[in-house]
Amino acid sequence: MTKPVLAADITDTVSPATLLVRGGSVRSAYDETCEALFITSGFVYDDAAAAEAAFANDGSRYVYSRYRNPTVAMFEERLRLIEEAEACRATASGMAAVFAALLCRLRSGQKIVSSRALFGSCHYIVTELLPRWGIKTVLVDGRDLDAWETALAGGAAAAFCESPSNPAMELVDLAEVARLTHRAGGLLIVDNVFATPLLQKPLALGADIVVYSATKHIDGQGRCLGGAILASESFIKQDLGQFYRHTGPSLSPFNAWLLLKGLETLELRVERQCRTAAAIAEFLEGHPKVSRVLYPGLPSHPQYELAQRQMNAGGTLVAFDLAGDKPGCFRFLDALRVVDISNNLGDSKSLITHPATTTHSRLKPEQRAELGIGDQLVRLSAGLEAERDLIADLAQALDQV
Repeated sequence: MTKPVLAADITDTVSPATLLVRGGSVRSAYDETCEALFITSGFVYDDAAAAEAAFANDGSRYVYSRYRNPTVAMFEERLRLIEEAEACRATASGMAAVFAALLCRLRSGQKIVSSRALFGSCHYIVTELLPRWGIKTVLVDGRDLDAWETALAGGAAAAFCESPSNPAMELVDLAEVARLTHRAGGLLIVDNVFATPLLQKPLALGADIVVYSATKHIDGQGRCLGGAILASESFIKQDLGQFYRHTGPSLSPFNAWLLLKGLETLELRVERQCRTAAAIAEFLEGHPKVSRVLYPGLPSHPQYELAQRQMNAGGTLVAFDLAGDKPGCFRFLDALRVVDISNNLGDSKSLITHPATTTHSRLKPEQRAELGIGDQLVRLSAGLEAERDLIADLAQALDQV
């Protein structure tokens, strides 16, 4: 027997901070304080008739952890409440979420329109995997609404974008692209990982599906992989349901438990990281050895007004170009003493990467140039260290350029 920690009649009235700590939690008969970790692959039945009924009902009975698991269900419900979505399905990684959200819906002969500014693995799925299965892919400059309108003309099954994009912080006008996508008869899928569910609400702006790499800010401490798909109940059940059940992109109960713990501190971490990222962006913008700073919270960002409309803050990441060449950029990276070189982001530790040789190295040079990903570009994920220590570390490393 289980019971919810947060009564249903107050779930809609409490603040997000409370939901991040208590939302979705269910206590077992032992009345534990911390969410229970159900490490089990399967479940048992009192008799054969109960097993038959379990496989015939609406899925409310747990039958196999590849389908549903109590710990995973708690994570899904908590994230659903924060995102203000009808339903949520957790996945083993962020890329599993992207892949499942696209492939459960698309069919051979259909068309998808996508922004060209994508994470390297997302770019691979959209440009290489989907065409193998007869799905037409059209890439557009996500900042250009006319390009979206032209590409969506004649109909499309779906549109896909990141906003802000990885790594050059391009924004997509989500409300307008949602309107154009719906007019074309398609669904808009948004990768919201950079903004987190606290800084941007794609569903409220008109998007149909939101995907996350929970590995990033939601875990926030470099411990585990995870992902999530949030959408209408009909999409989760009818489009994703059988695809998820039979292809197995499920999240492990242990990782779901860690992600539940991550959600408890998400607001505190993101608020601090945004403040630090903004201070770093301002410092870099005034440094003579930095030729360009890309941060949605800076008035100098080309889409600053759009960021003000659809985001609550500038985010936790800063991209910037160093003056000079690739060797000089590498000297800067190697000289850092506090900030670690890593391709991850959203961690409590500040991390920095060179996208052209890591996350976006599979792209052709001309594709990287088109996206503004040159040999001088680096992407910094602000952590929880003291702001002054991070700025001092960047300053001494810039002396090496």
